[in-house]
Amino acid sequence: MRNSFVARHPSVLAFLALLALFTLGVSVLSEGFGIGLISTSFVKTLGKTLCLCLIAVAMDLIWGYCGILSLGHFAFFGLGGYMIGMWLMYERTRLIVEGSLAQGALPPTEQEIVDAIGTQIFGVVGSSDFPLVWAFADSLVLQLAMVVLVPGLLALVFGWLAFRSRVTGVYLSILTQAMTLALALYLFQNDSGLRGNNGLSGLQNLPGVEAPQSVVSLWFFWASALALGLGYLLAAWIVSGKFGSVIRGIRDNEARVRFLGYSVEIYKLAVFTLTACIAGIAGALYYPQAGIVNPAEIAPIASIYLAVWVAIGGRGRLYGAVIGAAFVSLVSSWFTGGQIPDLALGPLVIKWVDWWTIVLGLSFVLVTLFAPSGIGGLFDLWQGRHPPDRHGADLGPDAGALREREATE
Repeated sequence: MRNSFVARHPSVLAFLALLALFTLGVSVLSEGFGIGLISTSFVKTLGKTLCLCLIAVAMDLIWGYCGILSLGHFAFFGLGGYMIGMWLMYERTRLIVEGSLAQGALPPTEQEIVDAIGTQIFGVVGSSDFPLVWAFADSLVLQLAMVVLVPGLLALVFGWLAFRSRVTGVYLSILTQAMTLALALYLFQNDSGLRGNNGLSGLQNLPGVEAPQSVVSLWFFWASALALGLGYLLAAWIVSGKFGSVIRGIRDNEARVRFLGYSVEIYKLAVFTLTACIAGIAGALYYPQAGIVNPAEIAPIASIYLAVWVAIGGRGRLYGAVIGAAFVSLVSSWFTGGQIPDLALGPLVIKWVDWWTIVLGLSFVLVTLFAPSGIGGLFDLWQGRHPPDRHGADLGPDAGALREREATE
């Protein structure tokens, strides 16, 4: 028991316990099964926040621990939403079409049902035929598999091409951003097979479920909390072992790790693919709570926001990523939801709905300059943790080793 993973990492147990208490508290206070102090819309906001925390954990793995600043992980997040959204929209439309055609004098044929479903879904883009990408839309099991397989396969192919060419640093960040932009532009086209700019809508309605939204929102909230807990546990297990030591070494000095005989590209590819799959799962839980997914959700700015969340929370700390995502998400909802009055400064009136992105950008700059450890760094101060005082000595056996001042900046 003393050598168990949880015993060696009590912070993981503390996080899971807090998450469980939070989930229980929201459930009791919700309109679905509790006393109704928390509205259904806010339960959805909290559920979406948990999904954003999950993708922030994935971002911290790839950036905070492996040192790869990916500006494309929201593409995987959006793809996860599209994969589950296809089944939700297909099944909901099928039930409506079958109910409508059943009122006719003759029972409809299978082909008539399929044609009617296609007309209902793709009529908005002037089509009625099912594209190839919808081949498995009628199967929940296959579409759930696609939630992981499609983002994972895209990350595997992109990562293999990028890492084998040893693209690093800002050039790799630009490539990931270009991938995201290319995917978004493709999805904006009506012939992409995913309804172009209209996206997939009505995802909040579970096909065949008669439960009210107050109950459905709570189901998704529970699923989001479970996914975050499992994702956090997986990430903590990864970074605590030899694999985590290697990817931290890649972050700090990639050339030295390669000279030690490790296949740097394989480790990078493994982390990149794994975090893409986690992002896909987070997106598959997020967009049914949002009710709609469209190409605008995959725009490069979303991935930049993700990096800001992790930086504000404190990269290189899994709990810091969760704190940063939760903090920014909830504060953003507060500022943009019209709950804070406008600020009048003489002739200038600050409308927080418009100024929120400026406040977020300034926060990122201030954190980068004055608190590089982010909000998570406050826990280090509380626990009395300080960087080693080596008085500028080398941190290795040779004169070219990383110095203490460099290691703490």
